[in-house]
Amino acid sequence: MRRLRNRLLAAFLVTTLAPLTVTLWVTASLLERSLSLASTREIEDLSQALEKVGREYYQQGKEALRADVEAGKQQPARFFLDRRQSWPREILEFWESGESERFLAGGPSGSELHYFLRREDGVWRYVRRLGGLEMGKISALVGKSRARVELSRSRDLRRGFLFALLLVAVAAAVVAVAIMVLFAYRIAKPVQQLTDALRQVAAGQRQVRLASASRDELGEALLAFNHMAEQLENSEQRLILLTRLSSWQAVGRKMAHEMKNSLTPIRLTVEEMVSRYGERLAAEHRAEFDQAAQIIVDEVMRLERRVRAFSELAAEPPVHQSLLDLNQVVEERVSFLRAAHPEVIYRLQLSPERPRVQADQDLIRVVLTNLLENAAEAAGAGGVVLILTEQSGGRVAFEVHDSGPGLSRHARETLFQPTISFKKSGMGLGLSIAHKSALLSGGDLAFIDSQLSGAAFRFTLPAALSPVETQVATQGIKCAPSEL
Repeated sequence: MRRLRNRLLAAFLVTTLAPLTVTLWVTASLLERSLSLASTREIEDLSQALEKVGREYYQQGKEALRADVEAGKQQPARFFLDRRQSWPREILEFWESGESERFLAGGPSGSELHYFLRREDGVWRYVRRLGGLEMGKISALVGKSRARVELSRSRDLRRGFLFALLLVAVAAAVVAVAIMVLFAYRIAKPVQQLTDALRQVAAGQRQVRLASASRDELGEALLAFNHMAEQLENSEQRLILLTRLSSWQAVGRKMAHEMKNSLTPIRLTVEEMVSRYGERLAAEHRAEFDQAAQIIVDEVMRLERRVRAFSELAAEPPVHQSLLDLNQVVEERVSFLRAAHPEVIYRLQLSPERPRVQADQDLIRVVLTNLLENAAEAAGAGGVVLILTEQSGGRVAFEVHDSGPGLSRHARETLFQPTISFKKSGMGLGLSIAHKSALLSGGDLAFIDSQLSGAAFRFTLPAALSPVETQVATQGIKCAPSEL
């Protein structure tokens, strides 16, 4: 069974992992190209060029401002030492630095160039506009660009994205494989149970049954196996019974022939002795002679009845099937036997559907008569015999329950085996003949649990087809379900 599970897993791997591998390769390729298009190299080059342009323009501005100051074209703003407390911060920092001159970007967003000169009485400041160029913004943009480039260098985006993609794909594959292993196990387990059960049935263990909780195809397969095993067990039991009956039939035919050839002359001889020599005996011996002769004749006749019973067991009467109303046959048999057992209480629970069977009327009567007679004898005076009929699932059932003492375990095991009975009116072959008649009728006879305190038997037969169903079965006419 592992091979089936392995095949399921292999099929899953081929149909799932192969497309997943192709998907990963395509995704990685697209991701590589996308990251290449979004490279930070261009940002770095652009920031360097912008910084270079800004520096050159700033340098040109410094040279131009110095030339204007030397040529006297610029008028300074003077900051005297006696007002040092009110100087701006950048003026104060320049004075304290000790430098002779300093250039500094100032104004709104660095749009002006400031030139500081040290003098004896203070600081002179010259201002020149940069023509709309904002050095502060340029410096901020260059700084942000460099930070972005450094951040990109510190993080390997390609490797990170590929690693994340591979990790997600592996996790999804592991989860999918785990789920597939679980499903493969759930699928393979019932098949393995079915295979083991088939081996057991093949080995002769016909009582094997499988539990099925699911309603899918596998559950239906297990139910079909249980039905097959049950039918096989019943068929085997019927075959064993028919084999035993066949053996008893051969013995019965031979014994009936041999005993009949011996019993008839004995009975005739005794009767002739009584008629020929009985009158010659003295009166005091005549009564004893008649009594002894009568005992011999009675025993011979009892043995002849047993011989006739074995003849019935060995007989193979032709089967003449006809359509029968089971309720009507049951009522007729109960009415016939009620007079013989007036002390017994009969309770009838007959199906309102009035089940019909296609069977031999004489064989059905043999079975019903035997079961009802046994039930009445077991129930005794004041006892109860319950008779039920029902129809379900294409089968018709007749049950007989009695309130007698029931049967022992040993008696149940040998119920349908031909035996010799030592009851006054019993032959020991009644149930065997009834079981044989049930089988010849296409049904079965089984011992069941009684609804009363005694024994119970169930006689089942196939339900007769309706006229339309019979026409379909015999002529092959196709009818819609609604027409049936």
